[in-house]
Amino acid sequence: MPKLAAFPKAFMQQLCNDGSMKIADWVSLAAPLKIDGLEWYAGFLEMENEKNWPKFRKMVENEGMVIPMMCCSPDFTHRDKAFREKEIQKQRRWIDMTDELGGKYCRVLSGQFRPELSIEEGVKLAKDCIEACLPYAQSLDITLIIENHYKDDFWEYPEFAQKRAVFTKLVKSIQHPNFGVNYDPSNTYLAGEDPLDLLYDVSDRVMTMHASDRFLKYGTLEDLRKEDGGAVGYAKRLSHGEVGKGMNDYDAIFTELKRVGFDNWISIEDGVDGMDQLERSVAFLKKKIAQYWKE
Repeated sequence: MPKLAAFPKAFMQQLCNDGSMKIADWVSLAAPLKIDGLEWYAGFLEMENEKNWPKFRKMVENEGMVIPMMCCSPDFTHRDKAFREKEIQKQRRWIDMTDELGGKYCRVLSGQFRPELSIEEGVKLAKDCIEACLPYAQSLDITLIIENHYKDDFWEYPEFAQKRAVFTKLVKSIQHPNFGVNYDPSNTYLAGEDPLDLLYDVSDRVMTMHASDRFLKYGTLEDLRKEDGGAVGYAKRLSHGEVGKGMNDYDAIFTELKRVGFDNWISIEDGVDGMDQLERSVAFLKKKIAQYWKE
């Protein structure tokens, strides 16, 4: 049966930028949710000091949870080789971080969709960098998971592999036992695409999942698709919503994941409107998991 984790979507500014919230505060808030784990973020301010890593693992485990997944954002599509090598070294440090925290899954991305890049060049750059990280990940029994992402908060350009055609091309180009997909249905709307179309393309490669939801504040999906790669829609038309109340068809998603034998971590990206919203999302997902993965 899949296990539930949570990600502090509502508190990223406080945990990563101004320091007004401590990791211990987030762990305390999450503990009453009665979930299995907490997805971590490499950019938490307190993670800069490596001496803190074992302390946070113990803190989470003392609450009866684990840290299964690491969220980080390597940028592998820069033409400068020295730049890419620095990103590879960053990714290896994040793999170390994942291992120290007891996790088994560490996110990778493709990188930014820089205007000068062709699809072929971008896929090759990302593929080569990810493959450069895989032997080290394998040595620590860590699986690298690539997410169909929109855009890192600190990037100038959107994700290179944001579109389904590019994402599936990159995923299929890398065949390694320690590589798979972190599927995020909501992010496909930001690309102006259908999340089920992408899922059916890569369901046999899905290792982990982000559970969130989106709703249209105005207009239609067709309006969203007409906009530039969904980027404008992200800012204006689309908003985060409670899981199960938005546009994602969780019955269809879980039907397909169950069909391919998925039995792993689902991390909730929610709570932007308060912890009570996150509690309701947890309840919804627990009910759906019990429905589709009957013991």
